Amino acid sequence: MVYSASGLRLPCVPSVYRFCQSSFNGARRTSSFSLLLKNDQFSRKIFAQKSSYDSDSSYLTVAASKKVLVPGGQGDASSSLTDQLEGPSTISDDPKVIHDVDSEEMKDNEKVEVEEQESVPYALANNDEEFHAKEPPIPLHRKVSTAKSEAKPRSIPPPGAGKRIYEIDPTLLGFREHIDYRYARYKRMREEIDKYEGGLEAFSRGYEKFGFTHSEKGITYREWAPGAKSAALIGDFNNWNPNADIMTRNEFGIWEIFLPNNVDGSPPILHGSRVKIHMETPSGIKDSIPAWIKFSVQAPGEIPYNGIYYDPPEEEKYVFKHRQPKRPKSLRIYESHVGMSSMEPIINTYANFRDDVLPRIKRLGYNAVQIMAIQEHSYYASFGYHVTNFFAPSSRFGTPDDLKSLIDRAHELGLLVLMDIVHSHASNNVLDGLNMFDGTDAHYFHSGSKGHHWMWDSRLFNYGSWEVLRFLLSNARWWLEEYKFDGFRFDGVTSMMYTHHGLQVTFTGNYNEYFGYATDVDAVVYLMLVNDMIHGLYPEAVTIGEDVSGMPTFCLPVQDGGVGFDYRLQMAIADKWIELLKKRDEDWKIGDIIHTLTNRRWLEKCVAYAESHDQALVGDKTIAFWLMDKDMYEFMALDRPSTALIDRGIALHKMIRLITMGLGGEGYLNFMGNEFGHPEWIDFPRGDQCLPNGMVIPGNGNSYDKCRRRFDLGDADYLRYRGMQEFDQAMQHLEAKYGFMTSEHQYISRKNEGDRMIVFERGNLVFVFNFHWNKSYFDYRVGCLKPGKYKIVLDSDDPLFGGFNRLDHNAEYFSAEGWYDDRPRSFLVYAPSRTAVVYALVEDESKPVGKSEPVENFETVEEAEPVEESEPLDC
Repeated sequence: MVYSASGLRLPCVPSVYRFCQSSFNGARRTSSFSLLLKNDQFSRKIFAQKSSYDSDSSYLTVAASKKVLVPGGQGDASSSLTDQLEGPSTISDDPKVIHDVDSEEMKDNEKVEVEEQESVPYALANNDEEFHAKEPPIPLHRKVSTAKSEAKPRSIPPPGAGKRIYEIDPTLLGFREHIDYRYARYKRMREEIDKYEGGLEAFSRGYEKFGFTHSEKGITYREWAPGAKSAALIGDFNNWNPNADIMTRNEFGIWEIFLPNNVDGSPPILHGSRVKIHMETPSGIKDSIPAWIKFSVQAPGEIPYNGIYYDPPEEEKYVFKHRQPKRPKSLRIYESHVGMSSMEPIINTYANFRDDVLPRIKRLGYNAVQIMAIQEHSYYASFGYHVTNFFAPSSRFGTPDDLKSLIDRAHELGLLVLMDIVHSHASNNVLDGLNMFDGTDAHYFHSGSKGHHWMWDSRLFNYGSWEVLRFLLSNARWWLEEYKFDGFRFDGVTSMMYTHHGLQVTFTGNYNEYFGYATDVDAVVYLMLVNDMIHGLYPEAVTIGEDVSGMPTFCLPVQDGGVGFDYRLQMAIADKWIELLKKRDEDWKIGDIIHTLTNRRWLEKCVAYAESHDQALVGDKTIAFWLMDKDMYEFMALDRPSTALIDRGIALHKMIRLITMGLGGEGYLNFMGNEFGHPEWIDFPRGDQCLPNGMVIPGNGNSYDKCRRRFDLGDADYLRYRGMQEFDQAMQHLEAKYGFMTSEHQYISRKNEGDRMIVFERGNLVFVFNFHWNKSYFDYRVGCLKPGKYKIVLDSDDPLFGGFNRLDHNAEYFSAEGWYDDRPRSFLVYAPSRTAVVYALVEDESKPVGKSEPVENFETVEEAEPVEESEPLDC
């Protein structure tokens, strides 16, 4: 780990650190933690970091890679201790009174109007003037309406009738009792949140009350820890003295303390200082990172992480300069991981990703980048899915302001930035995360076996808990509000929605599998609430749910009775390709491929993918590796002869990706590097693991060699990887021009098992796939809808894409009247073996992407006869 005084720099190289000399200001003793580096900034040399460094700073500060001066001051972000936070730990039919935690905020440019509902007693938790500013008590229960002076206030529409789903799918009427019960639970939650919290908009701003909030008078810290017997705030600021800053508890288990500014007006906790909460719990004394912490780091030579009080001076805060792009009609998503995005065997940074990877994504033609492993996770090899600190961006890659700079640059390039958010489970790490936070098993999670995921070895949230709902809803909003993410891919949604978590269960499509006792209604209601909140407050935001079960209504609006996601991640497609790749392509069933690609619910959009990060992990294989295996090590150079296995692999790699994009959904996803058939697998650095039974699972020597992306392979014009990358780029740009994924017109006119041919239309494009391993077809008739002249706009056999140049891109194809394959018109084509060709009407004419030289015009009028070829694709 590399630190500098003006910026935190990770990955991990030990540096010298020391405690700075304490200073005494008035009644408060302050101390700060400094992590020093030599002036040569070796972090730049080793990790190519783009950081700033100030050797004169006496405490740890954190800043963006490029500082932006900010005029004006910081608004008041907290309130006094006179706010008595109250909330039931679990939801019941008759909930106790729940305090509006946003009762007294007034942000810049906001007017807050207060209307008391009734006369309710209030109480001060502590009247000690050392810890509290003298402010009058405020009634606990009131309606709060906020109206920005310059911007229209954002609001969340009230629940609808929830009945339109029965019009869309009348077969759901047979399960109306369950579905109506689910919707009634959702409506009741909305009503209770409106009544006791001032609405979902206010409820989802828990980060303005919990954790650390800074006002003109000092810093307030609040934490929900009902199991704790006592609590104190400790850190560099009070020399880690557990007796210095004792917290007070209300009847609902919320602990609180107010730290007034020092007598010189300086804040009681310095930016960059380490902080923790010290608790006496049923399990013993425990020092924990605050649950709502905004940043955490692993100090050099230490195993546990430390919470960092992150509140940089105004002049060091990153200010967004670019507007967020509008949501595109069709999503072309580049799935990525910042840490492994370097070509070198290191942990990459937000800054390097911003400068090196984002322009690549834009050039390739994608319009969205989905970033994994953003939420802090102490175990790097978890791929970011064992989250320890939900509100903190991973410090391995840089600072929070570095991440903001990355997102702003993506917006400048016109790219949406989607976050891979994990609300399905949490790390079982007791030292750094939420597990046993207050010393009890049932805090944020279910108790006993219900709260443990036996396969993932992680904790499962109790979505029926009021404070868990506040925490998760606020977490989703935090990333949208503070970091300007454009939406989320929700991980592990199938695990959330069912009590069996989708384990050892086969979903057949029978509706009894979705609407019964196996459904976790609390979790489904949470998903409805979070989608409600996101789409109400951020209408352009995108939500994608990772669901393998095919839950009906998953991608229908909440007001209509649905769960509310915009897209379902179509996971079955990748599974089908892996299943097929274990066979010879001679044994593939054309109808099986078509069925899997098109098996989705009406009006429920899907993001299709041929492979994602799951298939790239060690223990699995990418599509390229399944197709070409060890030949990729020796025969990918253009200066040596290819092999039949390489020719077959490159051809099918392109066809699989294009047909997946063409038929699989309304969006498309690719994991970084797979566009050019990245060789080998992803293997995070790991040491040997000793099991309780004495067995040892060997590690990889903590090597980063296979935890990186060799983009240079796809860029090298002397390697065959270049052709696959060029094809993927052409495919993305073709969709950008024609928008075929979201075209209302889609028709599959041919799926011939004997010829191994697939022909379909999307928009004004006609896609022709020949999956035969050695038969090419002259004068092959394909059906079409519209009359006119067609031309080739994409050809997988183009030499630029590693093809064999068997088609003439200057040829014109004229439609003939007369029904063929249930189409009113048709035209004749040449369909080489193992190729995919896209034809477009001249009215939508585009120059074909590629540099092929013309060969022969194969236009004739007779029906096609197969031509057997012994090369180049017979394998």
